[in-house]
Amino acid sequence: MTRRYALYWLPAPGSRLEAFGRAVLGIDTVSGDAVAHPAGLRDLAAVTAGARVYGFHATLKAPLRLAAGTTEADLVAAARDLATAHPPVAVGPLAVAALGPFLALVPESPPPGLALLAAECVAALDRFRAPLTEAERAKRRLDRLGPRGRALLDRWGYPYVFEAFRFHMTLTDALPEAERGDWRARLTEAYAAAGPGPLVIDAVCLLRQDGSEPFRLLTRLPFENTRDDAQEGTQEGTQEGTLG
Repeated sequence: MTRRYALYWLPAPGSRLEAFGRAVLGIDTVSGDAVAHPAGLRDLAAVTAGARVYGFHATLKAPLRLAAGTTEADLVAAARDLATAHPPVAVGPLAVAALGPFLALVPESPPPGLALLAAECVAALDRFRAPLTEAERAKRRLDRLGPRGRALLDRWGYPYVFEAFRFHMTLTDALPEAERGDWRARLTEAYAAAGPGPLVIDAVCLLRQDGSEPFRLLTRLPFENTRDDAQEGTQEGTQEGTLG
């Protein structure tokens, strides 16, 4: 059985953002329990089947198989070291947007520190990544990647890193173009009703997948570097770090 790991950002437990994501995808990423879709959005089940496998998250280090000679404990320790050294990142408000055929929550104005955090996660954990198999590489649909995308894929195991990174929390599977506008309006309304405030990232999460099962939380790793300049930049958003 293939086992994979990923470093994600997940909303804080019990937060309004977590509740929104659970309801949209119809699953609790931590427990794996099914969650009822909200009233008026029962038909979400038909357009979220793929997204449910990964849960409501933002990718910081894409799923990987462990490299030879490394262990889960080693990976957890390295991720914990990364979190311990990192200050919170004030991201600000999120909005529902189209990313190609998918809908996702994205920052309205991504701060530079967000891309830097993702780059640090990619580089710091890459020694634990087993090389891509030919089958894994082919799944990335190489015909749709330019030369730079293929180079990033070959070097880092994922094409959407560094300058190609975009923080997003997937809300749907691929949608026909004619349906995207309606779904975007409905999800925007539901997000506004959920009431999450500006986002602050103050932890990362390591998840594990066994075979084709959905990813499940292995450990949440709070950021511990609360230096004064980071606190000043995120003071207002610290509550949303707790609420979601």
